[in-house]
Amino acid sequence: MKQDIETPYYLINEKKILKNLKKIEYVKNHSGTKSILALKCFSTWSVFNLMNKYMDGTTSSSLYEAILGYEYFGKETHAFSVGYCAEDIKVLKNISDKIIFNSISQLNMFYDEVKHIKVGLRINPGISYSHFDLADPTRKYSRLGVISNNDIISVLNKISGIMFHYNCENDNFEIFSNMLDKIVKKYEKILHKIEWVSLGGGLYFTKKNYPLDKFCDKLKHFSEKYNVQVYLEPGEASITNSCELVTSVLDIVKNVKNIAIVDASIEAHMPDILIYRTSAKINAKPGKNEYIIAGKSCLAGDIFGEYKFLNKLKIGSIISFSDAAGYTMVKKNWFNGLKMPSIVVKRLNGNIEIVKEFLYNDFINELS
Repeated sequence: MKQDIETPYYLINEKKILKNLKKIEYVKNHSGTKSILALKCFSTWSVFNLMNKYMDGTTSSSLYEAILGYEYFGKETHAFSVGYCAEDIKVLKNISDKIIFNSISQLNMFYDEVKHIKVGLRINPGISYSHFDLADPTRKYSRLGVISNNDIISVLNKISGIMFHYNCENDNFEIFSNMLDKIVKKYEKILHKIEWVSLGGGLYFTKKNYPLDKFCDKLKHFSEKYNVQVYLEPGEASITNSCELVTSVLDIVKNVKNIAIVDASIEAHMPDILIYRTSAKINAKPGKNEYIIAGKSCLAGDIFGEYKFLNKLKIGSIISFSDAAGYTMVKKNWFNGLKMPSIVVKRLNGNIEIVKEFLYNDFINELS
């Protein structure tokens, strides 16, 4: 099948998404928690008809994401932005179920326009879990969320809920549990006076062998103790391990080591690999044949990683990079004018559908 479609392309497998969605549904049924899709991580709307059967809506980081969630996903539409402008508010106040502000100043600035809907405030709890400073929401001098308890208390009459986003790829339940206990202790007076709490995203609770029952019990206890509706904002957790970037080898060169050049690029098609200086995960049987896999852009550091293959590579060999959904398709770009990978979906019934092909006109229309 992979050889029948022109590379490069992203291949989304709905059955693999469904595995994550079933766990999300389990958490909802056993804890009362609602889960809303974080569009900043994944916004490929061609699979929303599957996802919205198991999730409760979407959360956004911008006006355009909020409109996308409202129009294509449905259900609850939560709006958040680090900074709104007046034009954003004019649209969001008519399509959002909840609107969350990042600061007291923005809350006060726009409150009169949005007070007819559920208003929330983002809080910076001062603790976090992240492997990368770049993605740490409570890093030193972070602009994300309100710090002062007194400031939060001063606007309690204007808000119905609060949002904590303090995790990034946290797959450790004990760490999550301990941090939640600290947050509860710090904000207990506030928690008693609100209706809903979002615990944000970055919780990898769909990972294999994650203690879901303990997770559910923790969330249920928290929700019942403070009589709040709890929201989770899974992005990566909802689509992890569901997508591949499928490429073809164009050339093999040697500079001490064998280097296979594929028809894609980390700079353009998997930019998080470049940003966080990690290696792409690869779908291949390991062996003794060593290759550096490199992209075709002019960037010297356009390197997917170094791998060992069972068989020698040749021109035309297919190489697939796994876990290519989250923060990948939303960040792809036209660097070097490289051909954008098509988006292909393998539906639940096994049918293969090319849902989007990018052509020269798409490239031109991005420019002026």
